[in-house]
Amino acid sequence: MNSLIETEFPLHEAQRLRYDLLRVLTDGDLAYKLPGDNPTLGELCREMGEVEHDYIQSFKTFKHEWSYRAPEPEVAGSVARLEAWYRALDDEFEAVVRGFSEEELHQRQIDRGHGFTPSLFVQFQIYREALLIFFAKASVYLKALQREVSDEWRIGIG
Repeated sequence: MNSLIETEFPLHEAQRLRYDLLRVLTDGDLAYKLPGDNPTLGELCREMGEVEHDYIQSFKTFKHEWSYRAPEPEVAGSVARLEAWYRALDDEFEAVVRGFSEEELHQRQIDRGHGFTPSLFVQFQIYREALLIFFAKASVYLKALQREVSDEWRIGIG
């Protein structure tokens, strides 16, 4: 067992907040769009799933690409479908990371392009930062929709 599995999976602190978000939303909320050139909340949530997929693939191929698009774009309109998709992605991510030794986490590298090749361990930390960025964006939508958030969300995100 490696340190990421011991301390991060299931991604209690980071991923759990995504499910807290989904618990306060309705399918109708997912259609909400902030003014200007912004996606709907559902599109933002779909994008986060696409980002997670890209990170999972980077752990499989050791090359990070940003090309994946959800095969079912309508997932952006359903809280239940988003939750099921997120759970499947989370399970896949854990299974992939579970396959690495501690040494591999710190020695193997992922080519992110332009000479940036973080270790698997650092790549995972970057993924967690992507989650925090997503939560910050989603927080703006929650405030606009006047949705109450969990205490954990309030403590971790604001």
